[in-house]
Parts: sequence; C-alpha cells; structure tokens
Amino acid sequence: MKCFALFAGGLAVGAVLFVACGGGTTKEVSPALNPADFQATVDNRLYPLPASSQQVYEGEELDPDTGNTIKTRIESRVLPKTDRVAGVEVTAVEDKEFKDGELVESTLDYFAQHRDGSVYYFGETVDEYEGGKIVSHEGQWLAGQGKNREGVFMPAQPTLGQVFEQEKAPGVAEDTSTIVAVDQSVTTPAGSFKGCVKTEDFSPLDKETEFKYYCPGAGVVREDFPGGHLDLISY
Repeated sequence: MKCFALFAGGLAVGAVLFVACGGGTTKEVSPALNPADFQATVDNRLYPLPASSQQVYEGEELDPDTGNTIKTRIESRVLPKTDRVAGVEVTAVEDKEFKDGELVESTLDYFAQHRDGSVYYFGETVDEYEGGKIVSHEGQWLAGQGKNREGVFMPAQPTLGQVFEQEKAPGVAEDTSTIVAVDQSVTTPAGSFKGCVKTEDFSPLDKETEFKYYCPGAGVVREDFPGGHLDLISY
C-alpha cells in the first residue's frame, strides 16, 4: 500500500511531519520553539501583512435558527505595533465582524514569519458581543499557554496536496488546512487575481469544512463555507 509524506512549512522549527499510509495519519513531535527563527515582519507573497494595511470583506450567511440570510462584513487591520507571544515578536491583526450591521466579534490574531518564509499562527484573543456588550471570549488561545503550540498558517512554497495544522490548541482550535488547487484565477469586487492557491480547511471540533483563496499581494480574497461566503471588496 502506497505511503506518502507531507512537510508542513518545509523543515521549519515547529513544523510537523505528516505521514499517511493506508488511510491513517501520524504526526511527529514538533521540535522546541526557537524565537530567534522568527520575525514579526510578514511578507509571504500569499499572506503579506504590511503594517497599518487594511482589508474589508463582505458576504452573507444563513441563520441556522431561522434560515434567514444575514449580511456579513469583516474589517481587518494590521496594527502598527508588534506584540510578543511565547517569546516571539509577532504582528497583530485586528478583525471586527459585523452581522446585519451589528458588531458581533472582535479578535486580535497573532502572526510571525519563520526564517524559511512560512507564516506561523500564534493564536488569538477574542471578544464576542451582544447588544454592544462583551459576553464571551470563546475560542481564545495563545501559543505557549498549556499545550497550545504555534501552527503553520501558510507555507513558504505551498504545493498541491500539502497538509498543515494552522491551529494547535487542543480542545479549543484544531483547524487543519490542505492545498487543494494552485495557479487559480479569482475575481472579487476588489479586482481580479491570478496565481492563487485554494485551501480546504477542516475543523475537527465543529466538523465543518470551508474553502479559502489566497492570492499574491492580497492574502485571502474569498472564503466559501456552508451556507455562505465572504469576498474581498477593498485592500
């Protein structure tokens, strides 16, 4: 029976080797984190995060309780000042999510780039809102706390079939991403993009799958998920 191996993030420190054989997948133990191998500047061509840059997404989703369509909007902004997570200097991205015009969630996502060019995800802080008041921090996690580890968000040189763990917070966030298409062309209200990569992201905790398109110089330009979608409208 044929076996294959996929390296997440090449041979980066913190990378995980996936070995699949006959339908089973095992994971090697990740090496210890070395902060000196990372930088806060993220200039990966498929997920660049220049300081103070902004992106706006709009789309819709179905209300699972009523079946009605909800208009969604996400405003994303790279903060000008860096932060530090697990001893690593990271770039913080502030995302504000609105549903039918009402703020429902605000997050700070933390990223750093490995010396090999791979982008790593170091966790997020979460504020969930109802009626303008914070009601929850569900889904919040940071690398270095407990068993939480940094995950590979975008490899330096993504290849078809490559599998990598984006979120490594046991019981909180365990999303895995697979490169399912390369050299894609995508058009959104923000423009037309070429040379894009399509990923399939699976959350084993929620049992949900979504698809994202990452394009050179723009990052994520489209997201398709059950009952809805988001498109980049400006950046």
